[in-house]
Amino acid sequence: MILMLLAIQVLLPILQKYYHPGELNIAGIMSQSYAFLHPITFKTTPSLDLFDDIIHLSASWTYLASMELLSTWKRFIPNYKCDSRNNAVAVIGGPDSNVCLHMAPILGIYKIPQLVYGSSPVLDNKYQEAFAQQMFPNWSHQYNGILHLLLYFRWTWIGVLYIDDDNGKRFVKNVLPFFSQNGICFDFIQKFPKHSFSSDTLKLVTKGIETYKITERNTYNVLFIHGELQTMLVFRVLIAFSEYDRSVKSESKVWIMTAQMDFTSLPFQRNTDIDFIHGALALAIHSEEILGFQKFLQTRKPSSEKEDGFLQLFWESVFGCSLSTPNLKDISESTCTREEKLETLPGSVFEMRMTAHSYSIYNAVHAVAHALHVMHLMNSKQHTLLKQQKLLNQHSWQLHHFLRKVSFNNSAGEKISFDQNGERIAAFDIINWVTFPNQSFLRVKVGKIDPHVSSNMSFTINEENIVWPKKFNQVWTSPISTCNDNCLEGFSKRNKEGLPFCCYDCFRCPKGKISNQKDMVDCVQCPEGQFPNHDQDGCLLKEITYLSYKEPLGISLAILALFLVLITALVLGIFMKYQDTPIVKANNRNLTYVFLISLLLSFFCALLFIGQPKKVTCLLQQSAFGIIFTIAVSCVLAKTVIVVLAFKATKPNSKIRKWVGKPLANSIVFSCSFVQIIICMTWLATAPPFPDFDVHSLPEEILLECNEGSNVMFYCVLSFMGFLAVVSFIVAFLARTLPDTFNEAKFITFSMLIFCTVWLSFFPAYLSTKGKYMVAVEIFSILSSNAGLLICIFLPKIYIILMKPELNNREQLRIKH
Repeated sequence: MILMLLAIQVLLPILQKYYHPGELNIAGIMSQSYAFLHPITFKTTPSLDLFDDIIHLSASWTYLASMELLSTWKRFIPNYKCDSRNNAVAVIGGPDSNVCLHMAPILGIYKIPQLVYGSSPVLDNKYQEAFAQQMFPNWSHQYNGILHLLLYFRWTWIGVLYIDDDNGKRFVKNVLPFFSQNGICFDFIQKFPKHSFSSDTLKLVTKGIETYKITERNTYNVLFIHGELQTMLVFRVLIAFSEYDRSVKSESKVWIMTAQMDFTSLPFQRNTDIDFIHGALALAIHSEEILGFQKFLQTRKPSSEKEDGFLQLFWESVFGCSLSTPNLKDISESTCTREEKLETLPGSVFEMRMTAHSYSIYNAVHAVAHALHVMHLMNSKQHTLLKQQKLLNQHSWQLHHFLRKVSFNNSAGEKISFDQNGERIAAFDIINWVTFPNQSFLRVKVGKIDPHVSSNMSFTINEENIVWPKKFNQVWTSPISTCNDNCLEGFSKRNKEGLPFCCYDCFRCPKGKISNQKDMVDCVQCPEGQFPNHDQDGCLLKEITYLSYKEPLGISLAILALFLVLITALVLGIFMKYQDTPIVKANNRNLTYVFLISLLLSFFCALLFIGQPKKVTCLLQQSAFGIIFTIAVSCVLAKTVIVVLAFKATKPNSKIRKWVGKPLANSIVFSCSFVQIIICMTWLATAPPFPDFDVHSLPEEILLECNEGSNVMFYCVLSFMGFLAVVSFIVAFLARTLPDTFNEAKFITFSMLIFCTVWLSFFPAYLSTKGKYMVAVEIFSILSSNAGLLICIFLPKIYIILMKPELNNREQLRIKH
């Protein structure tokens, strides 16, 4: 704390450079010493036990110090001041928010500007706020920075400890819900016991130890402490008490502290262990090294300022000696030599480097000096003051307007300015505390939070330079503080019932989905054209596939189709060679040729379904097969009808005889084919088939196929062929018992039965398969149905022609069975 008080003294020559020594009075109120500061001397209030002073934080002493500023020098008469040469133009207050809160009502009445370098208090009204200037940046910037820090290290499960005051309540109400919305969960939110004059100290210590026990449990690794300057001091007291309680098992935690906190000590704590703060991370208002500050501290001696009461008390406290002659009752107390050196003190007692709080005081004094200078220049230009008129005879409230607009570069080269709300525009340093066995420590800057730069540069941290608590001995990784282990890639998390959202179970992604990041809430589908890998933590490109001539299935179907083409051509050749024999003539020779040629072309159509689909092949596949196969089935129907009518025409005076012959057969074939041609032409005109990519049917492949264009028309083509087949089957079934040697009705019946069976089984097989196997099912149906017609109808005739030529004569036609 001596640094904060001495920071003003080092600036006094700067201020006095511009103004007469008797004119300038910048007062400062400190919570720890309850002193208000004058240009040369520090006047202390009546002494209290130091520990009792810090715990109680008596508002009465702050009010007293505020009222003394409004009284005559060295004579306390409230609201009476006869010395016009000793008027306070501004007050620097802090670091505790209660100090600022208690001085604002009195100083606000007199419109004295107040520069607050600690945390911002919740003032009672806007009138008090009007004259308060914040050396501390906007509180939201600090909490945003801490949130960035937590999310950077993925510390989503933390403990929270806060002081039970107005600032602490505001923190719990406004900040913690904001943390929760951004993915931070809390193992506990525990308030720090607050002391008052009516409190029982023993109960307070007991409650404090109970609070400390909660913070020491091993369910989390990061503790966020929201406090002020005295918080660290009280925490050290509780740690010392807890060492005597065997039920408390000390566990190293990563502390995260706000910028309002700092390291403070009581006299009896100078030799206590400070290892508890090792590895902690804290925010501090960005500060720079001030040239000459350490040299200034080295020249401070009790003899240099005889009226500096604070310096004398501090000297006796830190060096454990007395500046006056010791009492006879306490002969053990040594006498100070007055030549002791501050740099010999351990870091836990006194720091030779300027802290962030002292740097704020330094800038506050500079701000007042610059505001006074600007105000003096403005008044001089406007000739509102006589040359002999003193600057400080003006009302102090006039300075507030210039303080709000002041902007300058301090001696360290840093720009100091304020926003429209009177809050300083500044960045935060991320500090890593490193302690040593000799009770010294270092504040290592490991990062920076600057909300006034671009978003991608607002948060920077050098993780490699961070020293973690001894419990965490990782070299390359930071401590982990989560409710449970992270869900790995390939898994998604599901919240546990009754626990915060940071506590969850991990489940493998469902089939077809992936998670390529840790702790994903839900698995996602791969982009179109990709499929999940085996571990379901990434996507692979799908392979384009189709029924190719290069694969075994395509080769087998092509060979089978060509083999059936060869068989059909062989049968056609045999029939043409023996076209004059009775068995060929008896079954409508021309119709048989048309039937065999249509079967031959139908087998060729199967080859259109194999190979890479193209626009021409897609147009021909279904339409050519539909028309050709319809001709074949209509030939079967015509042959069957001719057989039935032939037997009916044998009756005397039958009128049916004139229908028997080629005209009827040709009419049946033409009319049936014409209907199918109309259906196919309509299909091609309205929604023709086209090459298409099917990316959904197969999980790991993209199927290049012919899209039917219109499923309705596709099934219309198949339905019409099915209708002809059913009619042929019925007619052939009715004519199967007609007496004739070469009656092929029974063979047509059997062939139509095979045909119908094949195509009835085609639909469920076609709809249940995916990818190129759908095409294979259709090809197999075409080949098997055509082969059934070929074998059932023509195999008996070929057997007679080649193997039983004696049956192939006219006499056999007359035999009745």
